[in-house]
Parts: sequence; C-alpha cells; structure tokens
Amino acid sequence: MHFTTEDLLNVTFAREPLPLVELGMAVVAWQRRDEQAVFGRWRDRVTRELPGRVRPLLDLLRPDGDNPQFVEPFSHTLEEGLAAVRDAAGALTGQELARAAARAPGSASWLRALWDLDREAWAQLEGALRSVYDLVIAPHWPGIRQSFQADVAWRARLLAAHGIKACLASTHPAAQWSGAVFEVGRPPDYETRLGGRGLILMPSPFWTGRPLLAEGPGGPDGARLLMYPALTPLPLVAPGGAADGALDALLGRTRAAVLALLVRQRTTSELARDLDISLPSVSEHTRTLRAAGLITTRRDGKAVLHAATGLGVDLLRSGG
Repeated sequence: MHFTTEDLLNVTFAREPLPLVELGMAVVAWQRRDEQAVFGRWRDRVTRELPGRVRPLLDLLRPDGDNPQFVEPFSHTLEEGLAAVRDAAGALTGQELARAAARAPGSASWLRALWDLDREAWAQLEGALRSVYDLVIAPHWPGIRQSFQADVAWRARLLAAHGIKACLASTHPAAQWSGAVFEVGRPPDYETRLGGRGLILMPSPFWTGRPLLAEGPGGPDGARLLMYPALTPLPLVAPGGAADGALDALLGRTRAAVLALLVRQRTTSELARDLDISLPSVSEHTRTLRAAGLITTRRDGKAVLHAATGLGVDLLRSGG
C-alpha cells in the first residue's frame, strides 16, 4: 500500500464499531480455524447456538474476510444496516455475482436467486442476518465496544509516541514498511495506491487474519478503510466489562498477565507453567504481544525466550 505525504497526514481511526461489519467478521471468525486456543470454545458455542437458517450467509461471507461489501454496510444500527443491504439489491453486478459464486463452498443457486432479486432469497438473507445479530452480536455488544475502544486508545497512544509507521506496523506480525510503502507479507498479493485519499483504521475483535483493505464510508473517492485484529479478541474481553484495570481492558487478563511476567525474560514453557495455560495458548498470546511491539522473542538453542520491550514496560508502569 503506497502512501503519499497527504495520506500519512490523513490516517484516522473509526469512531465506533459497526453492527453489520462486526456481524460479517463474526461469521468469518466462526469458519476460520486459526487461533483455536482463543476462539475454539467460542466457535463451538456459536455452532451449537446458531440455527440452520444462517447457512446461506456462508456462501457470501467466506473465511478469508474478503467479502461483498453490500452485506457489511457502514451503518450504526441493525435496522439501518438491513435497509442499506436491501437498497443495494438493484446495484449488484454480474461481475460481483461471478466472484461470489466462485468463492462459495457449494452450489451458487441461492446466490443467483439473490442477484436475480428473488424475494424469498432476500427474505432468507435478512432472516439470517437477524439471527446472527440476535445471538452473536447484540448480547456481546458491550464487549465488542470495549475491545474496539481499548485498541483505538492504545494505537492512538502508540501513534503519538512513535509515529504512524509504528502504529501501522503493529497491526500484524508480517507488517513492515519499505520507505512510504506499507507491506504485509501474506497472500493474496496485490498493490494499491491511496492517492491522497487517506486511511481509516478499524480494529475488529473477531478478525484474526492479515489487515483487510476496503472501500471506506466515503465511497470510491473517499478514504480507504483498513480492518485489522483488535489487540483483545472478543473471547478474551472481561465479561460484563469487569476488567481489573485499564491494562486488562486493553489486553485481556491473560495477555496482561503474560506481559507482566515478561519484565523478566521467560521461556514459553515457563509462561505456560506460571499461568497454568497451554503451550499453544502461550504462543498465540506472545505472537499478538510481539506484533504490538510489547515483547521480543528469540531462540536460544531449543528454548524460545520472551521479554518485554521498553514500550511494554512503559505500558505496565502506566497501567495501560
């Protein structure tokens, strides 16, 4: 992603999480199989609770997160979002259908009916969206907001202390800068130029993959939107907002405890023993903390050693 000087001066944060955007990311997270130590139980629960009528959504919302934007409108309420989805019906193109059909896991017959403006297909889509919202989004909206707000507060602080490059590089372990070009070394490969339009940053407590670039609320001529994994995924958000402090609210209790232990260098095995968690869980927590610039990791023979960075120590001292 190529930045101009104007782009670098026009990087902002989204004001709040958006219901249908997070709904789309939740359906995506449900299908993915990464970060099982964090999302495994959540996925099992969603599988038990979601009714069969949500299945059509799996034809539209695929695990890579690169989904048709009409079903994830930038709306502030469910009803506003569903109205935007309905309004998009007449503008769907054959090219969009071909792309969606190519990505669908099975027959594309329901998708074709949707693009043909079949009333039953559109009723199924709305019913599926309402079901996911009622079961997966609405009951957990306070936690979704908490994760979003804590991440934005942290990135804003990182931006103020270390600049926009450090802020963006912390969104993924494979993210880096080459001059004024922001790169993420994960497929699929593509290149884009912001062209002075700027960039909106939006964390999601459901997304676990590489940052996703999309058209922003201002349309083709407006700022682009970059969605990235929030520092605290939803399963780690303290229930009912009952975090013990700002650091717990930002990282989640377990990740905050990992960081606190790493004021002294420790191995992965030592962290697992001291916190009574599994080795895969430790690996996922340390990967996220490392991506955020809060810890470093190095190998010493067979041992993997972790330690807090100066930024991580500063965060601990300030309590988040």
